[in-house]
Amino acid sequence: MNKHSQRLFLLISFLFWFSHFIYIPMLSPYIEQIGGTYTFIGIVLASYGLMQFLFRLPIGIGSDLWNKRKGFVVAGMAVSLLSCLAFALTESLGWVLLSRSLAGIAAATWVAFTILFSSYAAGRDLHRAMGHLSFAVVFAQLLGMALSAWIVEEWGWHAPYWIGIMTGATGLLLSLFIKEGSSEAKREPVQLKELGTTLKEPMLLKVSLLSILAHSVMFTTIFGFTTDYALSAGLRASEITLLVFAFMIPHAVSTLLSGSWFVPKFGKWGTLQIAFSAAAIFTFLMPFADTKAALIALQLVNGFALGLVFPLFLGMAVEEMPHAKRATAMGAYQALYAIGMFVGPFLAGILNTYFGLEASFYFSGFISVLGVWCSVKWQERMKAESVF
Repeated sequence: MNKHSQRLFLLISFLFWFSHFIYIPMLSPYIEQIGGTYTFIGIVLASYGLMQFLFRLPIGIGSDLWNKRKGFVVAGMAVSLLSCLAFALTESLGWVLLSRSLAGIAAATWVAFTILFSSYAAGRDLHRAMGHLSFAVVFAQLLGMALSAWIVEEWGWHAPYWIGIMTGATGLLLSLFIKEGSSEAKREPVQLKELGTTLKEPMLLKVSLLSILAHSVMFTTIFGFTTDYALSAGLRASEITLLVFAFMIPHAVSTLLSGSWFVPKFGKWGTLQIAFSAAAIFTFLMPFADTKAALIALQLVNGFALGLVFPLFLGMAVEEMPHAKRATAMGAYQALYAIGMFVGPFLAGILNTYFGLEASFYFSGFISVLGVWCSVKWQERMKAESVF
C-alpha cells in the first residue's frame, strides 16, 4: 500500500477521534450544568464503553467473515457524525445519554480501522505501524481536548458539538476513497468454526485484562472526573486546557517511545510494570494536589505512563494471530477493554456521590496497583514455562 493511502487513512483516523474528543473535557461539567448528578455523569461516561463492549466483537467477527473493512470504517464515521448532531440539537439528560451511546457505537467500529491499517504494513513493521496509528489518535485527542474549554468559553456549551459535526462530515467524505488492504484481497474469509480458538488465546486474554485496567484508569480520570476535580480545586474553565496539554503531550510522546525505546530496553512486561507503577503512585497523589502547578505535574507523569501501554497492547493482542483471525482478535480485545471504559467511570461516579471526587482517584490508583501485580505475575509465569 503506497504512502498516500496510509496518510489518507491516518487523516481519517484523526478526524474520527477529533470529533469524539472535542467535547470530552467539558462533558462532565456540561451534564452537571443541566442538572445531572455524579452518579448520572458516571452512567453517561459508562454508556460509551458499554456500547463498545456490546458491538466491538460482533463487528470484528463480521469483518472477518465478510473479509471487508472499509464499510465498517464508513459506517463508523457516519454514526460519529450523528452523535455530534444529536448533542448539538438537544439539551436534556436523556438525549445526552443517547448521544454518548451513539458515540460508543461509532467507536466500536475502530476494530475495523485498526485491522485495515495493520494490513497496510509488513509483519516486521506491525508495532511501528500501530505506533503511528496510536500517535494519530493521541494527537486528535490532544488537539480536541485542548480546544474544548476555550471553545465553550468563547461560543457556548454546544459549540464543540458543531465543530465535531464539521470534522465528522469531512472524515465521512474522505472515508469513501480509502481502499481495502492488499492482504485483505488475497485471502479467503475466515470460517466461523475457527474463531472459537481465537477467543481462547491466553495472551489475548492477558493483554485484554491489563487493558481493562488501563482504560478504567483513563476514563475515570482525564476522560472522566479530572476536569470536575480541577474546577472544584479552583481552576478556571480556560485553565483546563493546561491540564489537557500536560496529560496529552507526554501521552503522545510516549506512544512513539514505547515500541522504539522502552520495549527494546525493558521488554514488554517490564515496560508495562513501569507504566502501571507510575500511574498508581501519581494517581494516588491527585487528592492532595490543591494547586495548579501540582495538578499539572501529576498529569505530566500520568499522561506519559498511560501512553506507554496502549500501542504495546495493540501489538501484543494480535502479534501471535494469523492475519485471517486478527480482526476477531482485535474485536475481542477492544470489546473486553471496553469493560474498563464503562465499569471504571460507573463505579467511580457512585463512589464520588458518597465520598466526594477524591474517591475516584483512590479507586484508579488501586486499579493501577492491580495492573502492576498482574504484569509481574504473568511475566514470572512465562519465564517459568519457557524453562521447560
